[in-house]
Amino acid sequence: MTNLDAAFSAMADPTRRAILARLALGEATVMEIAKPFEMTQPAISRHLKVLEGAGLIVRRAEGTRRPCRLAPEAISEIDRWLDMLRRALSRNYDRLDDVLAGMEAKK
Repeated sequence: MTNLDAAFSAMADPTRRAILARLALGEATVMEIAKPFEMTQPAISRHLKVLEGAGLIVRRAEGTRRPCRLAPEAISEIDRWLDMLRRALSRNYDRLDDVLAGMEAKK
């Protein structure tokens, strides 16, 4: 997955985030995913298509079933991007700590 925009756009929808949370528990079929939602199976399938298009899930054919699972490489790429932001924030806080310590020393 190289398109973070598509991934974050797909995750902007609460139903899709709930589907991803369900798939974090393990592989599931469309019907298993649809069970807790008050929407039709075709509506869930449209959400799955968006998640698949964004590279967040993968589906495979197993007879008439199409089990879905998280795409670990996509989740890892998002995590790497977020980690870059965490490191930048940490550096900013470290610099702020240095400034505040310098201000305290001058008192």
